[in-house]
Amino acid sequence: MVKLKNYPVGMKHFVLLLTFITLISCSSHQYYITKIEGKKIGITEKQTSVDEIEKYIKPYRENIDKDLNEILAFCPQNLDKNGEWQTNIGCFLADITLEKSNPIFQKREQKSIDFCLLNHGGIRTIIPKGNVTARNAYEVIPFENSAVIIGLKGEQLIEIANYIVSEKKPHPLAGMTFIITKDNKIKNIQVQGKPLDFEKTYYVVTSDYLSNGGDNMIFFKKGISRCDTDYKLRNIIIDYFKDVDTLRINTDVRITKE
Repeated sequence: MVKLKNYPVGMKHFVLLLTFITLISCSSHQYYITKIEGKKIGITEKQTSVDEIEKYIKPYRENIDKDLNEILAFCPQNLDKNGEWQTNIGCFLADITLEKSNPIFQKREQKSIDFCLLNHGGIRTIIPKGNVTARNAYEVIPFENSAVIIGLKGEQLIEIANYIVSEKKPHPLAGMTFIITKDNKIKNIQVQGKPLDFEKTYYVVTSDYLSNGGDNMIFFKKGISRCDTDYKLRNIIIDYFKDVDTLRINTDVRITKE
């Protein structure tokens, strides 16, 4: 250790400065990314043949196809989108979404879901009669939408009924029923078989897309509570397929026109 007291003041300052510079030069340097460059390299026959690409992806495709093509259950009839106010595929999807989401909501919030509302346009194809697989689920709902539970007041349920009538589309509905009068008015709204109570909070399961006002379902944005399940609608279908031997098709009437 250097004893500075034996040196003149100028020499002391020089030694301190030299020590400080040495410490700085020995310290580790920190580097920062200032620029990233890239370029697109096209797949051409000169670089990689089509056969080579096919050979590379074949094991992955075969493994995915094996999972998607495994028979999970049996569908007793064609489920399609034909219908004025409700369809058999819409009722089926609404029923199982309510059924599979309810235990999650009960566990998290100690409450039960009252009804389900989905959108007609979100159903992309049919579920044909016969054996069903995970591939059918991906084809019916190819999106990444998840189930969300929204708490609504009674007036929002009137908005829902009026929305369905004005849209004139058979949006999937379960747990809620109502009657359309001859002059297109709404009456006798019931939830789980009981008359509408304006003082009660009703819990509806829908998709995250619709819960944010998608398809102009702005009544969901008036919700007083929200529970995101992170349970994809497609996985709800697959899990239901795995739980049953034969799909249960409920044909009860949800919307009645006088």
